[in-house]
Amino acid sequence: MFSQNQSIEAIHQKLSLTGAIISSNELDNINRLSERAAMALQDNYIASDLDDLSEQFCSLMELDKGVLVEYLSDINRNFIERFAAGQLLNLIGDPRINAFEPAMINIPAQKITVGLDSKKVSKIVEQYAHYGVLPEWIKKETPIFSIDIAPFRLGKYPITNLEYKEFLVDSGYEYLPDSWEYGTYKVETANHPVHTISAEDADNYCIWLSEKLGRKFRLPTEPEWEYAATGGKDIEFPWGNDFMPDHANTVESGILRSTPVGIFPKGSGPFGHLDLAGNVEEYVADNYHAYPGAELIYDDLLEKEGEYRVARGGSYTRFRDLARSRRRHGRYRSKLYIMGFRLAETI
Repeated sequence: MFSQNQSIEAIHQKLSLTGAIISSNELDNINRLSERAAMALQDNYIASDLDDLSEQFCSLMELDKGVLVEYLSDINRNFIERFAAGQLLNLIGDPRINAFEPAMINIPAQKITVGLDSKKVSKIVEQYAHYGVLPEWIKKETPIFSIDIAPFRLGKYPITNLEYKEFLVDSGYEYLPDSWEYGTYKVETANHPVHTISAEDADNYCIWLSEKLGRKFRLPTEPEWEYAATGGKDIEFPWGNDFMPDHANTVESGILRSTPVGIFPKGSGPFGHLDLAGNVEEYVADNYHAYPGAELIYDDLLEKEGEYRVARGGSYTRFRDLARSRRRHGRYRSKLYIMGFRLAETI
């Protein structure tokens, strides 16, 4: 979709959903930069179409919940309309979100290939070099290998703040999301993905819900997550090979915050899952390890953080390279690392 000679600013202008244009500066290794610099944000305030949604709220506020859900799921409506509909549902109650009735999608058994052909590493590094992508980050995706996937279920959406609040209240669990300022739950982000938690927090949520409902919830394995995002096909993103505007909440969009789950219907995965790319990174069940036949990659994440849980899918603080379905990542001690999760279920 984008040629190598296009400026970063031109790319951002094409991708921005909010009118906010990100800096055109090329990036060095983002882990050596300040958080704002790593997102290519200039020092001054960046104006956005999300700054004033009064007109949208006034036009939507008389609609019932069901119609608002239709709005945010409608691929023919623009992002601002879908975002406003999602935000209103926070205040009146989102019928899609219920901690004790999570929306799950069945995924059939299949023998699939996982990973990246090592011959493609240099091309991908070159494609995303202006975002500071290093070869070792992409080498972790190699080589390609085959694996049998048993049938399972995977959550249609990432777990939301509302669902996580139910867990905290019912269980008395003591560790609160870092994103909850002063440990406070904010109703205006009820249907946004919970984030900035640990992998252990996500595991404990799964254990709690399994005990409450008598079911077998867990985090997906890496191959399961990748299968859900690719359908077992050789595609870069859940929707295809080209990164497209209005398909995911990444830095290029200019949103620079989490969004209600499910408001990027064009970014739906092969089985109907939403938000697999962008919004928040998603923990899987596996710690980082080398794929069969490959060597362990000692990149900056492994060297500085030690053994870490893999996360997939990118986030609103990261560029489109991290939204690639094969990209293997993990939590670094920085506010840039927006980690959430979605449920898997053994059947």
